[in-house]
Amino acid sequence: MKLLLKIIGGLVVLLLLATAAVRLFVHEAEPVGEVSGEADIMVEKMYDAINKEAWDTTKIVVWNFADRNQYLWDKERHLTRFVSGETTVLLDIQNKTGKAYEDGTEVTGDAAQKLVDKAWDNFNNDSFWLNAPAKATDPGTRRSVITDADGRKGLKVEYTSGGTTPGDSYVWFLDENGLPTSYKMWVKIIPVGGVEFGWSDYKTLYSGAKVAQMHKGDAFDLKITDIEAGETFADFGLQNDPFKVLQN
Repeated sequence: MKLLLKIIGGLVVLLLLATAAVRLFVHEAEPVGEVSGEADIMVEKMYDAINKEAWDTTKIVVWNFADRNQYLWDKERHLTRFVSGETTVLLDIQNKTGKAYEDGTEVTGDAAQKLVDKAWDNFNNDSFWLNAPAKATDPGTRRSVITDADGRKGLKVEYTSGGTTPGDSYVWFLDENGLPTSYKMWVKIIPVGGVEFGWSDYKTLYSGAKVAQMHKGDAFDLKITDIEAGETFADFGLQNDPFKVLQN
């Protein structure tokens, strides 16, 4: 037992040293942005490039996040169907309520609420990756302009409230037309600041809205697939409202 404790203790020390090394050599301090009218201009240019007006009027969206989670999102009513493995949750996003199922059987009580909470957290994360640029002026955001260590000008968006992890910040880099090409993150779930992911392989939905399908990072890539949009559930082969059960 003593030997096992020593081994565990040694692994913990190594983990702490590795974390410290990552922080020391890779961590990038969060830049302080300058609030100015230029930030508003950059936001509007970005919104034009992704056609945010079209996104706002898009009614229903489906997508597959990283081959892990699948969604059917009723944007008008703020409802989503979350499917991950054998778990299905019909979620009321605004009220954080819903119904949960495992292998097609409804789950009840505390176990159901845990699945609902998990689906809500996943939706906040996965829908952000789906179209984060369209959320740059959400309530509780603060926008500014920064220049990074490489001399690139960026649009910094700070989320002071809302979502799962308020306090996160992102710096967007745009091409000459205002289309996002990448962003750097300062977020609670990642101990290293300044991690950068690309935004590319844009798809134009039927409404005209543009969403990025590929996010290339230094350590791994994150892909969003099977993105489609429609006006009614029939557009996705559904004859009935899948959220009707939430109204009972």
